[in-house]
Amino acid sequence: MSTPSFHEQIARMRDPMAVPIARHDWSASPLGRPDAWPPALRTLVGLMLASDQAMAVAWGPQRTLIYNHAYADRLAGHPAALGRDARAVDVDLAPLIERAFAGEPASHRRPGIALSCTPVCDPDGTVVGAFASGIPSQDTGARRGDRAEEARRETEERYRLVARATNDAVWDWRIADGHVIWNAALATLFGHPQRDTDADWWLDHIHPDDRQRVGDSIHAVIDGEADSDGDGNGDGDRVNWSAEYRFRRADGSHAHVLDRGTVLRDESGTAVRMIGAMLDLTERRRMGERLRQSEARYRTLFESIESGFCVVEVRLDARIDYRVIEANPAFHRQTGFPEDVIGRWLREAAPALEEEWYDIYGRVARTGVPERFEQGSIALGRWFDVYAFRIGEADDRRVAILFNDISARRNAEEQLRQLNETLEAQVAERTADRDRMWRLSTDIMLVAQFEGTITAVNPAWTALLGWQEQDLIGRSFLDLVHPDDGAATADAAAALSDGTTIGRFENRYRTRDHGYRWISWTAVPGAGLIHAVGRDVTAERERQVALEAAQEQLRQAQKMEAVGQLTGGIAHDFNNLLTGVIGSLDMMQRRIARGELDRIERYATTAMTSANRAAALTHRLLAFSRRQPLDPKPVNANRLVTGMEELLRRTIGEAVRLEIVTAGGLWQTLCDPHQLESAILNLAINARDAMPTGGILTIETCNAHLDGAYAARQRDVRPGQYVCICVTDTGTGMTRETIEKAFEPFFTTKPIGQGTGLGLSMIYGFARQSEGYARIYSELGQGSTIKLYLPRHHGAADQDEADAAGLTEEHRAEHGEVVLVVEDETAVRDLVVELLQELGYRAIEASDGPSGLQLLQSSLHIDLLVTDVGLPGLNGRQLADAARQHRPGLKVLFMTGYAENAAVANGFLDPGMAMITKPFAIDALATRIRDIIGTEG
Repeated sequence: MSTPSFHEQIARMRDPMAVPIARHDWSASPLGRPDAWPPALRTLVGLMLASDQAMAVAWGPQRTLIYNHAYADRLAGHPAALGRDARAVDVDLAPLIERAFAGEPASHRRPGIALSCTPVCDPDGTVVGAFASGIPSQDTGARRGDRAEEARRETEERYRLVARATNDAVWDWRIADGHVIWNAALATLFGHPQRDTDADWWLDHIHPDDRQRVGDSIHAVIDGEADSDGDGNGDGDRVNWSAEYRFRRADGSHAHVLDRGTVLRDESGTAVRMIGAMLDLTERRRMGERLRQSEARYRTLFESIESGFCVVEVRLDARIDYRVIEANPAFHRQTGFPEDVIGRWLREAAPALEEEWYDIYGRVARTGVPERFEQGSIALGRWFDVYAFRIGEADDRRVAILFNDISARRNAEEQLRQLNETLEAQVAERTADRDRMWRLSTDIMLVAQFEGTITAVNPAWTALLGWQEQDLIGRSFLDLVHPDDGAATADAAAALSDGTTIGRFENRYRTRDHGYRWISWTAVPGAGLIHAVGRDVTAERERQVALEAAQEQLRQAQKMEAVGQLTGGIAHDFNNLLTGVIGSLDMMQRRIARGELDRIERYATTAMTSANRAAALTHRLLAFSRRQPLDPKPVNANRLVTGMEELLRRTIGEAVRLEIVTAGGLWQTLCDPHQLESAILNLAINARDAMPTGGILTIETCNAHLDGAYAARQRDVRPGQYVCICVTDTGTGMTRETIEKAFEPFFTTKPIGQGTGLGLSMIYGFARQSEGYARIYSELGQGSTIKLYLPRHHGAADQDEADAAGLTEEHRAEHGEVVLVVEDETAVRDLVVELLQELGYRAIEASDGPSGLQLLQSSLHIDLLVTDVGLPGLNGRQLADAARQHRPGLKVLFMTGYAENAAVANGFLDPGMAMITKPFAIDALATRIRDIIGTEG
């Protein structure tokens, strides 16, 4: 047998007010239907209707009034007062209610009755109602004791009624002796036999994790402290207490309970008694969790479905109207209604909406019969597939609507219908358009089989190539293709047969008069055939060829101009240098002729200085051409840079501050140290010139690892580990155009006569010869940074070379070693032979490669071969290779000023070979000869 609803329980109670309360339309009030009332309100209403004492409840923000028959007798506004605001219908009760809602008990005496009003709190301690009760009173003082006793009996009666009427576990705790009285719900709810207990038994059955909190909150109320609900926020009072905790059942499990109690105090304010009720929340929590999960699933489905969904409330007046009270996001997307349409009546919100919608939803709300239909709306500009059905009670007049926007489908259907009606005319029109295009196009059009047989051509073939249609139909188009283009054309036809579209393909087609024209084709496969359109690009091709020829002529002219600049610049510089050499030698001859030898050394020094400057110029030219013979060695860039500090400071002057920053743990690099010094010095001079008013010159060293991604974005850069020498100035900077041309030979921004334009070209050439590269970073007005990247060297470091100090006994021959000198330049050969003889060597000479080879193939003892690289007939390297076939251990010293095959010494030299660059100092040659002969071979 099912449990009667609370609404039914009210109707069965004996109080005369039970029937009016049950029949009252509570759905129109803030409280809603009685079955949905909060448990506390239902308990109080049950208590009222079971009691003969005057009682009333004011509930919620609107203070909705409910009262029993005993209270109605004392209420002037009865029966209209039921369900209204208590403050408006009972002026004596109004101030008591407001004090109760403020959390304070209140009382008032009026003729014949004493009213008391107590706050009612929800589980979180918020006051949600006021409970009022009235006790009959008389005004004579003699009856005061009787009234007190009568009030006590009434209170006891109320307590018994509450204990019987509620399903809560009601308890009465005498604080003085700890005695606790329980009602029967202790057994029905928790399985414990109904009996009196003490407070310790009660506390022992509270879960250990909750026990301290609950005990503290109870005593906070008893002791008159601020926190009565145990949440630590100090928002309680000295009368009412509530807490949620876990209470142990008889079977050992724990129930979640909401416990509420009220403290009773004597005249001195001492707490003597506490009465409360324990509500089992376990099932409610379980149902609430299931409800939350169900709500979450519903909300997820509601929000995520692509179909539009809404619930509308229908008003069945003379003119039916409805409003949307709930809608998912798809509702707005599919209808186009704005967000603010929710809650508004549609006749006002969408006055242009068709009448059919109101009729359909009104019919569903009235009859309860679902309807499935398709309906279009001119106002919304859409078509919908709709399913509408009534939900809730019939009096709710609510309809749920599930729909989809089918405008695209309906439009497609309409277009298909119209297409079917006009298809024949459209086909004829399009066929005529295609025929006109076929006939009038100036581009040639072709339809052919994949193997090449032509099946259709347009008239443009005759106009462009001279072929008539009858000349081409049935013929292979490959017969007309230029022989050099035949293979590529056949490959393109094969690709078309595989389904590939050809976007641009060019070949040459033969004309009827045996000429050829370039055709650019676009072709697609379709229906087992090739469909192609070709455009004559012969004129474009000819223009391109002419343009390329003109560009080549321009490049040649630029090259000749560069050669002219180079020739003029070199002639100018060499004339200056030769003037110093020739003039000094002339003055030496004059002085010697007159026997004046005191100033001979000065003229010799001047001649040597000019000659060395000429040698430096040739090195710069060779570096620019990347044909400079280098002598790479392991180099510590930190030591090299710091060793140049004094030279750099003298070069840049006092107006420029020099800062040298060397990296710790710097790797070694393999390069020609002298050329690296020259590059750094050149960069320092350029930086000085870029800072005419002074500034800061910074030279830094660091290790750099360039990965593949960086190298791919640069030109001529290989990924790997590099040593970086960075020269930065705070000067005028460069424009982007200047940076792009800076490494070009002869390019200079300096005034005429102040620069040759070879400095940065030499530096770039040196870096590329050393398998590194150079980069410029600069902004106009912000200074410049030039970085030299040289590859890391993993070999052992060379020892520092001692500075040459002229010819000494260490340069002399030890055992009269034999040296063969092969040099085609007589002056150079005689100089070397004379030096060798002076140092005690036995010198043999030859003027060319073949004569030198004869000596090497003879039985003469030879310890060292000194040979020029650029010999006539047989060059130096060929001579050395041929000699080593007969003398495998022969030591060789190459002399060179230009070495096409010796760009880097270690790529040209075998073990036992060395190189010296012309022009060379006599002591440098003597040192190199002594080192080679002294080396174990």
